[in-house]
Amino acid sequence: MANKNLTSAKRAKNDEFYTQYADIQKEIAAYLEYDYDVFRGKVVYCNCDDPFESNFFRYFVLNFKKLGLRQLITTSYKPSPIAYTQLELFERDETPSVSKGRPKITANKFIINTVHDIDGDGEFNLEDVAKQLKARKQNEWMPLKGDGDFRSPECIDLLKQADIVVTNPPFSLFREYVRQLVGYNKKFVIIGNMNAITYKEVFPQIKNNQLWLGNGFHAGNAYFFTPNTRDFASGVFDAKTGLVKFRNVCWYTNLDHGRRHQPLPLMTMAENLKYSKHKEIKGKKAYEKYDNYDAIEVPFTDAIPSDYDGVMGVPISFLDKYCPEQFEILGATESEGRGFSNGLWDESSKVSQPLVKGQRVYKRIFIKHKRETI
Repeated sequence: MANKNLTSAKRAKNDEFYTQYADIQKEIAAYLEYDYDVFRGKVVYCNCDDPFESNFFRYFVLNFKKLGLRQLITTSYKPSPIAYTQLELFERDETPSVSKGRPKITANKFIINTVHDIDGDGEFNLEDVAKQLKARKQNEWMPLKGDGDFRSPECIDLLKQADIVVTNPPFSLFREYVRQLVGYNKKFVIIGNMNAITYKEVFPQIKNNQLWLGNGFHAGNAYFFTPNTRDFASGVFDAKTGLVKFRNVCWYTNLDHGRRHQPLPLMTMAENLKYSKHKEIKGKKAYEKYDNYDAIEVPFTDAIPSDYDGVMGVPISFLDKYCPEQFEILGATESEGRGFSNGLWDESSKVSQPLVKGQRVYKRIFIKHKRETI
């Protein structure tokens, strides 16, 4: 159901999903654990984030000194339905609410160069940030000339100044967003639909170990605030918390983290066929082979046989467990892009989706074990 809602949201260009502070904190902590200085001396750019509504701004400004940032830049998008609502920037309310009767909405640029306890109360918080911004001392707060679209010349100029981009970009524009980040050779930590793994703008980067999945959301569930509650079915939107639940959303990044290098514990092929918890595997004589690809079908990541040296087709969710020291990514099914299979597809079949005994299965990534050579 959540997947259906996310697809509908993309089609309607309903991109208003606001990330929780705890999720941002947990994700960034994974990179700090691997390299404590990863943000030190860096310019962080959140180019889809108005401080009035963004927990990304809130996290990075409150941790500005701890992270050792050189500068924090954020830009907002003019048509935002909750622009100028206040997410603890000028008051203590943690949950944004839709603005009513506000003055003319403009896209804004915020540049933070320094933070300190400006009111001298012994505690640094967002009230200090607000006072610094109002006073225009050392930090900048000014309207943009345009609407704040990340593709606009003024936003691109800010992007060029940045070292690391961290944000939740528009779901419907994810392809363009990634293409821009890669084109400008930026480091990034961003949120996107898991199905974006096989986009032509994304998969080649993953295959070449230039992009990978981040640490991830707790239990694989992502909860976002959205002002568009009527678009969601019962059980997806929680009116008490104001949050909508998605299961197929993940972090994409090119910053390293420790979980990425943890090998996946596996059973042998014989052990899987005898003991697997999956009925599709247990009790069979052998793993199925695709009709139109030179590989075996492995329908579950935990069913990857540890002793098979050939090519295996696995679900895209495998990438959440992918260890580059353990596996090599060879390609993906041709249904995701011409030439993606790296020669594994039987073109004479004229069917690009993977087939097992004539039945189509969902898109697959092709992998094989890395073995030490003597």
